[in-house]
Amino acid sequence: MQIATFAAALGLMLGIIGPSAAASKAKTHTVTIEEMRFQPAMLVVAPGDTVVWINKDLVAHTATSQVGGFDSNVILASDSWRYTVQKKKGDFAYICTLHPAMKGTLSVK
Repeated sequence: MQIATFAAALGLMLGIIGPSAAASKAKTHTVTIEEMRFQPAMLVVAPGDTVVWINKDLVAHTATSQVGGFDSNVILASDSWRYTVQKKKGDFAYICTLHPAMKGTLSVK
């Protein structure tokens, strides 16, 4: 067991800290859209994390789940879109509906 995890668990048991302080904090991840690609193409996230897609291309793109769940609609050049990851775990493939060869995956652990 890692020291930080042990300390958080001990703090909870002793009533020194509350559950929210012991819980891991949500993170923000960035996917860059550049040169007609999602970078990184595979991103591991946790429920509650936020993913920000930043379009650095000269043309518009989307980040659209192939099984439903999220759809950015059009992300214009030099614009971005944020999505807070839901609690459902698994691998979620997504594409740019304007350029279907552009593919990515959110892996929710």
